[in-house]
Amino acid sequence: MTQTVLPRWRGFNLLNAFTTRSQMDFQEDHFRWIADWGFNFVRIPACYTLWIENDDAYQLAEPMLAKMDRVVQLGQQYGVHVCLNFHRGPGYSVNPERLEPYNLWKDAEALRAFCFHWETFARRYRGIPSTQLSFNLINEPTNEDPARMTRADHERVVRAATAAIRAIDPERLIIADGLSWGNIPLPELADLGVAQACRAYVPMNISHYKASWVNGENWPEPSYPGTLNDGLYWDRARLEAHYQPWAALADQGVGVVCGEGGAFSYTPHAVVLAWYRDVLEILTGHNIGHVLWEFRGSFGILDSNRRDVAYRDWYGHQLDQAFLELLQAY
Repeated sequence: MTQTVLPRWRGFNLLNAFTTRSQMDFQEDHFRWIADWGFNFVRIPACYTLWIENDDAYQLAEPMLAKMDRVVQLGQQYGVHVCLNFHRGPGYSVNPERLEPYNLWKDAEALRAFCFHWETFARRYRGIPSTQLSFNLINEPTNEDPARMTRADHERVVRAATAAIRAIDPERLIIADGLSWGNIPLPELADLGVAQACRAYVPMNISHYKASWVNGENWPEPSYPGTLNDGLYWDRARLEAHYQPWAALADQGVGVVCGEGGAFSYTPHAVVLAWYRDVLEILTGHNIGHVLWEFRGSFGILDSNRRDVAYRDWYGHQLDQAFLELLQAY
């Protein structure tokens, strides 16, 4: 079962528009280095409040939208595909820093605002080919919950947003994240002609060891392969089983990409490299592209501040050469 719809993208998430406090200060050097190192993709998790004014979802701030234009232009300049993602859209985000005034999955007004923002970008970038730009609708929809989001609610939102984008830009490549934070594929959307995105964070005891936002501070130090705090023995075979539903989705003719993955800086480096080599080999075997979270920072190849890595100086940054070479190998 091999994914054939999308290129096997390889790249990084750039977090310069990630939170309500971000400055959208994207660095040209990062695009240059990514391209020079042989990668071809960046995902831009973005927060919609960065380009609105007075907390009004329909009042747009042109100078901030122009910063997103620059990202698209840098991608074109360096031959790097840009995937624009709403990490926070009207009515939903996994990031708890802001309480949204409505629920994207339940409230008509939230969906109207969500579609308005995607229509804005569809109009703005109409004519740019999908080989250079894609739209990833909303980051990591949560688990099914009758009060918060049913599977039917999710499908309705994806179909509505897709229709809104295609009414303006029929050829735009659209990507939907899987449910349960990108872990459950959505065969019910196979007829829609949108790609889908999985994650590479399983098992969480490896990827999020000591991560406070998932209460990982007291987890035991992980090994790989090995039995982790979920009571399961994690090895290559269990990882293959995890990704099998995504391979089956690809076999239905749906494009699949792994939109995020990686490990927090407290996970022993040897464990990260052993685990991630298996992840990359499995994804590559299905022709599924991979996008590391993140380029620079605690999950990245630059400035991750791991205590057990001999970093190489890279223009004033700490470069994890071993991790870079692993990613380049796949």
